[in-house]
Amino acid sequence: MINAAVSHLANQLNQFLKQTHALTEDIVLMSGLVGADGQAAPNTNNKLVIFLTNLEKDTIPYRQQMPGDAGATRTVISSAPLYLNMYVMIAANFSGGNYSEALELISGAVSFFQRFPVFDHQVTPELDRRIEKLVLDIENLKIHELSNMWTLLGGKYLPSVLYKVRMVAFDTDDVIARVPNIRLPATSANH
Repeated sequence: MINAAVSHLANQLNQFLKQTHALTEDIVLMSGLVGADGQAAPNTNNKLVIFLTNLEKDTIPYRQQMPGDAGATRTVISSAPLYLNMYVMIAANFSGGNYSEALELISGAVSFFQRFPVFDHQVTPELDRRIEKLVLDIENLKIHELSNMWTLLGGKYLPSVLYKVRMVAFDTDDVIARVPNIRLPATSANH
């Protein structure tokens, strides 16, 4: 599901940048920047690279209560939706004379996600059915936090932007039980 979410964001951003910059080949790639051996990941040069930097459970989810079916004889109990915060970085892996292009593409990514901060099945019907919605918000990092992040990532700083992506996920096939509804006897209005 996490793969589907990050891949969806990469595909949507890629389509937008290809259209707005009249590109014929993909410019956005879902990949790490550095392999486990410390070497640069293949095929990431001159690309916007999108990758997961952290994952956490959302402890203050935006919960919506679902109304019950009036008159239903049974209630379906399923597991609660999963609320996650994914921290997704978009880094422009361009070098030398392509630095200006790197800044232009990062600006394009910020502009795209500013216009479209929410992805659900109405906005993008091809969103994985297990995901209800993705909500993006830029995550501000202080200079020392940014330095620590790039140290952990094993690379040198690249023009980049970090997004907190709130993901609401559910699995409609995950039914735990079906229980009968309890009906209380009608009470008389006259005592």
